[in-house]
Amino acid sequence: MRTQVVIIGAGPAGLLLSHLLGLDGVDSVLIERQSAEHVQSRIRAGILEAGTVEVLRDAGVGERLGAEALRHRGIYLQWPGHREHVDFVDLIGRSVSVYGQTEVTKDLMAARERADRPVFYGASQVELHGVDTDRPHVTFVDADGQAHRIEAQVIAGCDGHHGPSRQALPAALRQTWTRDYPFAWLGVLAEVPPSTDELIYAWHRDGFAMHSMRSSTISRFYLQVRPGEDPAEWPDERIWTALATRLGAHDGGWQLTTGPITEKSVLPMRSFVATPLRHGRLFLAGDAGHIVPPTGAKGLNLAVADVVLLHRALVAWLLDGKPELAESYSDTALRRVWRCTHFSWWMTTMLHRHGDDFDARLQLAQLDAVRTSTAAATELAQNYAGLPIGC
Repeated sequence: MRTQVVIIGAGPAGLLLSHLLGLDGVDSVLIERQSAEHVQSRIRAGILEAGTVEVLRDAGVGERLGAEALRHRGIYLQWPGHREHVDFVDLIGRSVSVYGQTEVTKDLMAARERADRPVFYGASQVELHGVDTDRPHVTFVDADGQAHRIEAQVIAGCDGHHGPSRQALPAALRQTWTRDYPFAWLGVLAEVPPSTDELIYAWHRDGFAMHSMRSSTISRFYLQVRPGEDPAEWPDERIWTALATRLGAHDGGWQLTTGPITEKSVLPMRSFVATPLRHGRLFLAGDAGHIVPPTGAKGLNLAVADVVLLHRALVAWLLDGKPELAESYSDTALRRVWRCTHFSWWMTTMLHRHGDDFDARLQLAQLDAVRTSTAAATELAQNYAGLPIGC
């Protein structure tokens, strides 16, 4: 089999790249190790930057997003005695949208089916070959046990942190930077209407808490816990008590709505950046090249930014014979990656209890600076609502 671009990984990054390339007449084949049902069911980020929303709408996959997403003007930052609204629209004229990654994936899968673009789900033994030659190819075994070889002009690695793409880079070129945080999140999905009109990020002496939402009837919550903590140690009553304590520690009569909890999981907190994001005919995008802690809501949005840059580069190279954007892809993408990594680190270290009381006082001083300084609040809004792609 021959194609122009082999895309390894059929999550949101791979699906979006295939869709954008297809709109410009560039052929692609998707290879995914999981089943379509598994890909569609993965629960991930739910906050879309203004730029991500614009990309999806311009690509023709934003109809349901436009109808169902919850638009948010900003967020609440909370610490004892304070709940401060950071209004992004007032500060920078942009908002964010709550629309789950699961829903983005469904929209992109539906677009792929309409366009009848080839995809192999349940692939195993995926190997990349000749990435530093003019004739790279990928070999794998499909879900029925049949071996395949696909030749291409370019391979795009959108296969996440544990996929084979990054490992295909020469070991002498690979560099990685990692920060493992001394805490994790207990993520909770509950069948209750949100108790807030905007997301709440709460600093508390017992640990961080967050109130998010998925719809008008489904709420999402997070609690700071120890790394590797067993969700079974958190029965529903303990979860609601901790959330009420950490989210209710401010002046006012706010009440937390409780109800049935349908899902519990523990999420590790990690920052990871790999370089380069391009070698020869291999390009990395999304989690294959970088991971951020979820505090700043950057993960899916960073992947979309990578894909937009990569799409532009590949169209210019494969259709117009102009390799300049492809040659600069890694450096261009990494500028934004590092800025978003810094913002995610800043939000994470400001809001989670760690260290001693000295560290706590520094965190409270940072939060108070956002409350009292328009410049500090604007900086937060610009980063949270999304930097320009290519910035």
